[in-house]
Amino acid sequence: MTVDTIKRALFLVLLVLLQALVFNHIHIFGFSTPLLYLLLPLSFDSRQKRWSSLLWCFTLGILTDIFSNTPGMASASMTVLGLLQPPVLRLFIQKDEEVVVNPSVAAMGWLKYVSYTLLLTLSYSIVFFTLEFLSFHDIILWVSSLGGSTLLTVLILVFIDRIRGGRL
Repeated sequence: MTVDTIKRALFLVLLVLLQALVFNHIHIFGFSTPLLYLLLPLSFDSRQKRWSSLLWCFTLGILTDIFSNTPGMASASMTVLGLLQPPVLRLFIQKDEEVVVNPSVAAMGWLKYVSYTLLLTLSYSIVFFTLEFLSFHDIILWVSSLGGSTLLTVLILVFIDRIRGGRL
């Protein structure tokens, strides 16, 4: 095991604990919940292999399910996010760049980073909240939860990126 793998595993545990113990209890306006654990897959660099992304995302999702009492919803949503993250990152970086790009405002610029974060967070939220509601009976609550949680999460993730200066 490399030092980076150990750091990432500790970061994963920290994110799961923060989500389960703190952020799952925050419901702004009754429907907006910050999804801080998305920080890990959104920080995977451009050389991250798809199988590795899937493995890390599924592990993060299953641990979140265990500690947040969301049976299978987070693991399914995180697995979809693990599938989408590498190609979505390639959409926002230059094709001719051979350097490794760590997704951050410093490396990508504001517009690209916010778009990247918004697209992946929205994708995750669509899968997660659709599985949570399992119907479109109360479409207003579904849209409110989806939009509110996505916007709140993107704001928090961009704020965290600015504080840490693009480092993991």
